[in-house]
Amino acid sequence: MSDHGLDLVLVNPGGRERIYQDLGNELTAVEPPLWCRLIGGYARDRGFSLRIIDSEAENWGPASVAARIRELSPRLVAMVVFGHQPSASTQQMVAAGEACRALKEECPDIPVVIVGGHVSALPERTLEEEAVDFACKGEGPVTVVQLLESLAGARPLAEVEGLVWRDEDGKPRINRPAALIQDLQKDLHGDVWDLLPMDRYRAHNWQCFGDLASRKPYASIYTSLGCPYKCTFCCINAPFDVNRYRMRSPEGVVAEIDLLYKTYGVRTYKIIDEMFVLNERHVGAICDLLIERDYDLNIWAYARVDTVKPHMLDRLRRAGFRWLALGIESGSRHVRDGAQKSLKGDDIVSIVREIQKAGISVIGNYIFGLPDDDHASMRETLDLAKELNCEFANFYSAMAYPGSALYATALARGWPLPESWSGYSQHSWDCTPLPTEALPAAEVLKFRDDAFHEYFANSRYLDMVTQRFGWDTRRHIEEMARTRLKRRLVEEMVAAQ
Repeated sequence: MSDHGLDLVLVNPGGRERIYQDLGNELTAVEPPLWCRLIGGYARDRGFSLRIIDSEAENWGPASVAARIRELSPRLVAMVVFGHQPSASTQQMVAAGEACRALKEECPDIPVVIVGGHVSALPERTLEEEAVDFACKGEGPVTVVQLLESLAGARPLAEVEGLVWRDEDGKPRINRPAALIQDLQKDLHGDVWDLLPMDRYRAHNWQCFGDLASRKPYASIYTSLGCPYKCTFCCINAPFDVNRYRMRSPEGVVAEIDLLYKTYGVRTYKIIDEMFVLNERHVGAICDLLIERDYDLNIWAYARVDTVKPHMLDRLRRAGFRWLALGIESGSRHVRDGAQKSLKGDDIVSIVREIQKAGISVIGNYIFGLPDDDHASMRETLDLAKELNCEFANFYSAMAYPGSALYATALARGWPLPESWSGYSQHSWDCTPLPTEALPAAEVLKFRDDAFHEYFANSRYLDMVTQRFGWDTRRHIEEMARTRLKRRLVEEMVAAQ
């Protein structure tokens, strides 16, 4: 611990314009950075002083981040590249890399460690390619704190758990991993809200259909870490090395909502968990505590078709859950099975209708370009999306994210991967999804973009939205759908025809 200055600056990299193009200006959410909070709370509990720079929320470029760090002159900078969902870590590496380079040019003597899901998946490559002194393989809090202790002379670098570093010969070394933290409420509470620009955060546009003015104030919180499932396209467990699912106490979760509601007036929330509606006892306890408070919240969370039980829905609705996001992925059972996502079509339709009947809106998540996809199966997926007619839909192209099983498969089979980390963003100019056995990447991407506009221009969808949320929301969606993304792959394909 330092007695003469600041110990730690945690940086959340920005880059919304690279990731979302024009969609990032108003439509996307701006979320509090979860892992900056968790690492920050862990470090502060152990006596270290810190600041958080949320360059995404503040809309600061690399030069501004570097200048601010020079003013703060900390003992250590941690670039935290987790993103707001598992796949976001890789796409944020462009902004993180630029910030690290600017920082090293401005303050070459300040050590930098980079942390995140992408970093854990590719630790040695990250250390080699980025302008950093250290990388972290693991979730980060233990490694960052032990590195601070090492920089103060309290332990050798070789004993910093989870640290990736260069020895005297310049060769990368990976230390033994840090054990996963088990007491989430005690050690990963993330209660450093006072260090964040709380007036900057906003919800997604769709979460506030019918009342777009309620997008602020906004916060995202977690109730569990990890996921017990093994979907081939997901990289959520890259920082943990195992399919470990850890739950936070319901009392701790609701105490955090109490704090945010009473201190910052937050009524609009995201539950960050990759799979919130999973353990019925855990979910039910949180719901019951929220029902007692009657805060009139607007919460959204992730669920699976096979984990949502109809008898749970009334409790969820009364607790303030207004949206559930379902990973439907594909309309083809054969394609779903190949992605380790075995669901029956009738079950999908049935549970969506049960959720909607309970007064909860549904976000359907769909993926085009899974390994077994062809034009017919992708059309099946879009037709299912239009049949379900969920209140909102996300359409993705299949990506081989570092840390996922698809990434290992792509390397083994020699499938082409994006040339830069920005190519892993679903909405970027250079987005480069996987080809399938039947289709090149450009055709997958074009189908995805056309599907987005077909869905949101569909009169059945627009009429449902008008009835549910009003004419202002319909006009908002029509305006949203006028924005067409520019795509390098698609433009090259069209030019070659």
